[in-house]
Amino acid sequence: MFFTEETIIDSSMSFSDAIEGTIAPPEIIDLLSLIDVCYYSFDGRKHQGQIIVNQELEDDVYEIFNFIEKILFPIGKVIPIVAYQWDDYSSMADNNSSSFNFRVISGTTKLSMHSLGKAIDINPVQNPVIYPNGIIAPEGAKYRLGERGTLAADHPIVEEFLKRGWRWGGNFDQPKDYHHFEKP
Repeated sequence: MFFTEETIIDSSMSFSDAIEGTIAPPEIIDLLSLIDVCYYSFDGRKHQGQIIVNQELEDDVYEIFNFIEKILFPIGKVIPIVAYQWDDYSSMADNNSSSFNFRVISGTTKLSMHSLGKAIDINPVQNPVIYPNGIIAPEGAKYRLGERGTLAADHPIVEEFLKRGWRWGGNFDQPKDYHHFEKP
C-alpha cells in the first residue's frame, strides 16, 4: 500500500514578498536566494518553510536541511523574518529558524552575518543566546541538553555545519549563542 504524507506549508512567499520592507542595500539583496526547505516540526508532521540565504551558501543550507529532515530533528518553523516585521526578538520568541535579516549585532553597531544571509539560527527557544550577565534570549527560553530540538557540540547537525566550514555559536567565548551558525 502506498502512503503519502501531507506536508504542512509554513511559508510560500515570493522572493519580493520575503524581502519587502528590508533596509538592506540593493547590492546585498542581489546576493540572496529564497529556498524551500522541508523538516519535521514538534508536532511530528512534515512541514515546508522558506529561508533567505546568501547564494554562495544555498547548496550547504539545502543539504543541511535535507539532513535535518532525514534524521527527524524537530524544527519549530522556518519562515522569512519579514513575517515578524524584521524583529529578531519576535522571530526568536516564536521559535522561528531564519537566516537573512539586515541588522546589527545586538548591543553593537557592527553588521550581523545575518545581514549578508551568511548566518542561520535554529530553534532559538531550545537553543537560546546566554549572555555573560546571565540574560537569556529569547526571554523564558532554557538550554536543556538532551531535549528534543536542542543542539550540542557533539550533535550530528552541529557536526554537519562544522564539516562544511561553518562556525557554531555554542563554541563562541561570549555570548554562548546556541542557535547560531555562520559561514564567514
